[in-house]
Amino acid sequence: MYVVHNRIEVTAEQAAAFEETFTASMRATLNGVPGLRRSLLLRPAKAGDAYVSTMEFDSVDDFRAWMRSDSFKAAHSDAQAPGMQAPSTIELFNVLEDFAA
Repeated sequence: MYVVHNRIEVTAEQAAAFEETFTASMRATLNGVPGLRRSLLLRPAKAGDAYVSTMEFDSVDDFRAWMRSDSFKAAHSDAQAPGMQAPSTIELFNVLEDFAA
């Protein structure tokens, strides 16, 4: 499995609009993406910390294919949407162990 984290620094003033816009985009653009197992938007427990968007793909190839897809283009098409201008950091991971109790 291949996991992508995007840490998004959203101001407190934009938080509500960001959450609404981002979750609507997830629902509209991610259904049926090949190899996508799960996508999460994590709200920071501490005000002022970054949001984290997490996507779990079957493979790095599935992630790369999504990056070239119409789904990706649609999800990132509104440069003025709340949070789209926010600083962000992408982190990429290969899963070493997956344990579920």
